[in-house]
Amino acid sequence: MKKTMVFLLSIMLGLPTMAQHRGYHVNYPSRRHATSVYSHHNWNDTHNYYGLRVGLALSTVSSDDAYLDGSGLSSGINMGIVAGFQMVPRTPLFFETGLNYTEKGGHGHYNGNKFTYDLNYLEVPLLLKYDYHTGHNCSIQPFIGGYLALGVGGKVKDFGSRKASSSFDDDFFKRFDGGLRIGCGLAYSHLYAEVAYDLGLSNICHDTFNTSRNGCLLLNCGLNF
Repeated sequence: MKKTMVFLLSIMLGLPTMAQHRGYHVNYPSRRHATSVYSHHNWNDTHNYYGLRVGLALSTVSSDDAYLDGSGLSSGINMGIVAGFQMVPRTPLFFETGLNYTEKGGHGHYNGNKFTYDLNYLEVPLLLKYDYHTGHNCSIQPFIGGYLALGVGGKVKDFGSRKASSSFDDDFFKRFDGGLRIGCGLAYSHLYAEVAYDLGLSNICHDTFNTSRNGCLLLNCGLNF
């Protein structure tokens, strides 16, 4: 897990240098028309952007199985890199994807004992984002889409027996997850902030008759290039 976080941090720290070297910045006729790395003026060329994100993940695991129900709120980190690609010339509609490391989970009680469920994922967002320019270097960017996730670590802790097991053992959760993501971002020049919600649609438990699903509120900030 530490190697995964170091890998993502290395990419995040190196991305600004890569962006400058490869010429990702857009030259504007006037600074007052700039939003971040794209503008609602001069749409003759297709624009792309690249970004860094870091923030807070507030999550739960809702389950029909009382043993796996982590409906109590859990907090973790969310960080990663994104790339946005203008879909149609002269239209501020972008397809955004990337790679995130997100700590999800929850906590609950079973037979009087406290349980915590840590579910750490590598996630790929698949979003449609609209860039609405408001003037003064600002833009509002609502988005909707989905995400795909692969579990890469985490523990289920039973505080009654003082035991910890891998979250992705056969007795607990599946590694693969996917669902809907909806949210809105705010850009000021190269600065960016967003709020989003992940609604898990995949049944992440192994039980055929019960369902367990992730839910997560994401509060991120970062930079666009």
